[in-house]
Amino acid sequence: MQRLERLTAQLKAEPFCVIKDLAKTHGVSERTLTRDLALLREQGLPIETDRGRGGGVRLDRRWGVGRLNLAYAEAVDLLIGIEVAQQLGSPIFLASLDAVRRQLIASFSPEKRERVEALKSRILVGVTSSTFVQASASLPPDPVVKALHQAFIDKEVLDICYQREDLMVTERRIEPHYLLLKYPVWYVIAFDHLRGEPRTLRCDRIREARLTGARFTLRPKSQFEHIWTEGGLLA
Repeated sequence: MQRLERLTAQLKAEPFCVIKDLAKTHGVSERTLTRDLALLREQGLPIETDRGRGGGVRLDRRWGVGRLNLAYAEAVDLLIGIEVAQQLGSPIFLASLDAVRRQLIASFSPEKRERVEALKSRILVGVTSSTFVQASASLPPDPVVKALHQAFIDKEVLDICYQREDLMVTERRIEPHYLLLKYPVWYVIAFDHLRGEPRTLRCDRIREARLTGARFTLRPKSQFEHIWTEGGLLA
């Protein structure tokens, strides 16, 4: 993987490379280098190959925004952000989002596409939050956002300090199964080990979050059916 990352960086930095020189630089045979290039093509990197003498390779000259070196997690975040924006239904500045989404999906391997689709199915968009809720909402602390983000993607159990509406702070151990956006407020729909049942928690009320290292298995959707109705969305 490190060799592929170095090879990708070199292809992006140099307008033209020779397979023989690339193989020597990366300490592999030309045959191995050719397989590496094939793997990068499968991941969506637009590599052109000259069949003539010298075996030159380059990135597609028409490749523009594709030069952004997005990590997998960054690409997933961007794709999910596009999906959320489309679900919100705003017609302003969104005309090209579907084309961007298709290109992002095309850059993933089939396995990664399945993972992204599974993540997308766990992100819900509801109605806009009431003015009362919006007035009391704030941004969650960055450490909380990062821990929740990782726990959600990796299906990892999370220990949190949660401030209830009455301002009492409780410690909870949760499994973050779904994320719900009631614009502009995010909620996490989780299995709460303290209560022994699914709960919906406002993300901005999470004061602290700690990854436990313990993984969880997604529970049947039937356990969360009472939350899908509007009356069950607020904790």
